[in-house]
Amino acid sequence: MFDHVTIRVTDRAASEQFYETVFVALGIDTTYSTDAFAEWHDFSLTAADRDHPVTRRLHAGFIAPSRAQVDEFWRAGTAAGYADAGAPGPRPQYRDDYYGAFLLDPDGNRVEAVHHGGMQHNGTVVIDHLWLRVADLAASTAFYRTIAEPAGLVLRHEDAERTTVAKAGSGGIGSSFSLVAGEPSENVHMAFGRTDDAAVRRFHDAAVAAGYTGHGIPGERPQYHPGYYAAYVLDPDGNNIEVVNHHRT
Repeated sequence: MFDHVTIRVTDRAASEQFYETVFVALGIDTTYSTDAFAEWHDFSLTAADRDHPVTRRLHAGFIAPSRAQVDEFWRAGTAAGYADAGAPGPRPQYRDDYYGAFLLDPDGNRVEAVHHGGMQHNGTVVIDHLWLRVADLAASTAFYRTIAEPAGLVLRHEDAERTTVAKAGSGGIGSSFSLVAGEPSENVHMAFGRTDDAAVRRFHDAAVAAGYTGHGIPGERPQYHPGYYAAYVLDPDGNNIEVVNHHRT
């Protein structure tokens, strides 16, 4: 689903320590860490600055291979002094076999470990789902409908309270993100991978033609790696949405 999701944090060291603490319980190892950012497969964080403010009011659910690891995630976090946002237990309102636990990260984002039967287990995916609060559910749904085809997405569920977006062709298995009305999530970066440059261009062109704000025209970004071809637009709440072709074989 996600090529990567990046959050910006107030205190890089404090946030990295939080995620290291709770990810150990889930068997998630650091894949990359430099002065610029820290990465755990499809999730990363970097320091906020004047031009790139802190990510707020995001809910991120991470894959737990077992219910016991959900329990350990919560125990490790609360033992280290992080705020409890919901003890381990079943949440059948989501699905019959849904088992989760919740903590707050140092910037107040709600972080979950979850185990259920519809998860994707391939060793390179750690994000099960995101929940983004949005100012106008209909407007945000329209944005993601506009970019869905070129970004490789499908709107899997829509009602008056929630829109859920998943990877096209996933058949209901794997990562997703949901839009729910409320005080908006801020300064979230979501990137979706494609395997051709034309899809990157269609994404940018479709969004701009529909009146959305471009945030980076299609082109190569060699500062990330040779062949990194991407474009960026802002969703209605100002989150930075990317489609990227890495040109990896």
